[in-house]
Amino acid sequence: MIEIVETDAGTARITWHRATDPRAVLALSHGAGGGIEVRDLRAIAGVLPGHGVSVALVEQPWRVAGKKVAPAPKTLDTGWRGIWPALAGMELPVISGGRSAGARVACRTARELGARAVLALSFPLHPPGRPEKSRADELLGTGVPTLVVQGGNDPFGGPAEFPEGDFRMIEVPYGDHGFAIPKRAGIGQERALEVITDGVVEWTASLV
Repeated sequence: MIEIVETDAGTARITWHRATDPRAVLALSHGAGGGIEVRDLRAIAGVLPGHGVSVALVEQPWRVAGKKVAPAPKTLDTGWRGIWPALAGMELPVISGGRSAGARVACRTARELGARAVLALSFPLHPPGRPEKSRADELLGTGVPTLVVQGGNDPFGGPAEFPEGDFRMIEVPYGDHGFAIPKRAGIGQERALEVITDGVVEWTASLV
């Protein structure tokens, strides 16, 4: 089911993957370089409804408008705020999440919007090769239970680079920023996605 939502940043789009008897909603947005068709978002949307969690895949207004470049963080936050009433209106706990830039949005707005928790997929801890440009404050400031799912070879920050903090970490061995697994690795692409979905299923079950 597709739902169109008007926000102050433009028209957003939610693709719903509903659980039969949901106990929570997991809202996930895309990054700056791709849409909701990426492998990790599709895998989560395919598995979580079977475990009582409805998944809302959110396309930010800039993607819906067909633009190639994401706007400034402030505009991304505005778009996310605009879709929130459609999520909270179901009167279920809402877990805020996303991948890459979408993870940053979820972290920045979680406390303000009343999110139950945050799921950060491929959190871009820093620009590639620029560890001094850390965005750790966004992750550490969510104020709610937070799960980070990070590729072991993510150039935006591998698991070992993350500071100590009040969040859980799941490492996807050999995964890059898009959780792609090299052919020489001892883990296949399908198994890597299972690491993600199994971890998210377990974590969401502990929340609600």
